[in-house]
Amino acid sequence: MGMLKITDCTEQHFTCVDHAFIDSYMAKANGEYVKVYLLLLRRMESSSPFSVSEFAEILDNTEGDIIRALKYWAKKGLLTIEYGPDGEMRGLQMDAPQKADTPKKAAAPSVSVDMPVPDSQGAAPSPVSEDAPVPAVDSPVDSAPAAPLIGDISEYKSRREFKQLLFIAEQYIGRTLSPSDVETLTYFYDTLQFSVELTEYLIEYCVENGHRSMHYIKSVALAWADAGIRTVSEARRSASFYNKDCTAVLKAFGITGRMAAPVETELVKKWTGQYGFTIDIIVEACSRTVSAIHQPSFEYADKILTNWHQKGVHHLADIAAIDAAYIKKRSEKSASQPAPASGKKTKFSNFEERDYNMDDLERQLLQS
Repeated sequence: MGMLKITDCTEQHFTCVDHAFIDSYMAKANGEYVKVYLLLLRRMESSSPFSVSEFAEILDNTEGDIIRALKYWAKKGLLTIEYGPDGEMRGLQMDAPQKADTPKKAAAPSVSVDMPVPDSQGAAPSPVSEDAPVPAVDSPVDSAPAAPLIGDISEYKSRREFKQLLFIAEQYIGRTLSPSDVETLTYFYDTLQFSVELTEYLIEYCVENGHRSMHYIKSVALAWADAGIRTVSEARRSASFYNKDCTAVLKAFGITGRMAAPVETELVKKWTGQYGFTIDIIVEACSRTVSAIHQPSFEYADKILTNWHQKGVHHLADIAAIDAAYIKKRSEKSASQPAPASGKKTKFSNFEERDYNMDDLERQLLQS
């Protein structure tokens, strides 16, 4: 493809973006985070207040995504978040982006104008002017290149690990990753701070459960991040609980295509841990919930299970005994209630009934 020419047909309606942001921050950030930053710049020009929910609606994201983006830019030093006494965000301060220094080339014959050169103590002096004389160098320039800094080594290692992660993901998912897929994996790696091993197990876990959609994988990743899962062993323990219990509950409710929400997971943990119910008892409560209100409801099932726990239920046979006792009590109550008197007056029979003798009436009719 040849060179592309850009023709400026715009008017004077624009938002300024610092070159340092484009050069040093944009390429490394998640695309959704860049959108949030650009929208912040736009709102900064107009000085109009906004809410997180408003940003979420504009960018078609969740409020959690917007908050994560704000915290990301705050971590990068482009944003200062002001919190109120209640811990809620109260204000934002946009900070100027800092342009990253270009690493020094070992074979360069002269000193770059914008690049500070470390002295023998490791301190970096101020930038050197173009007209300043170049200091003499005792050792030849073309000698063995200096060892890279530790940060450079770790950066190279992380990039290599990430490329390996992309290859593993393609093998599990069974197709070539789209740019959006790569961006999502970058989000796991850079923003959620998932290790390569944890991200690999995440993909393996989802694929083994029949979900190859990157959208579903991201929902699981966010659930793990909210639960504080940072290692493969923690993920395995969580997955073991989820596979055994939460999946059975969702299936009993007829819920498909999503994971259990954190509050729903906590209820399942309460039923299995605090109450000590087996999964067959929990499934029975879920089935009765759907039969009673014709829709899934973790809250309704919780009321049923709490009642069973208070009555000392430990097995399905205990539930059958409670049902039998309830039916018997109801039958006895119905039998003990007296039948309504036939002569009892109601609003439909509140008048004096007439007493006719049909034989007398017939006799009078014949004699007349």
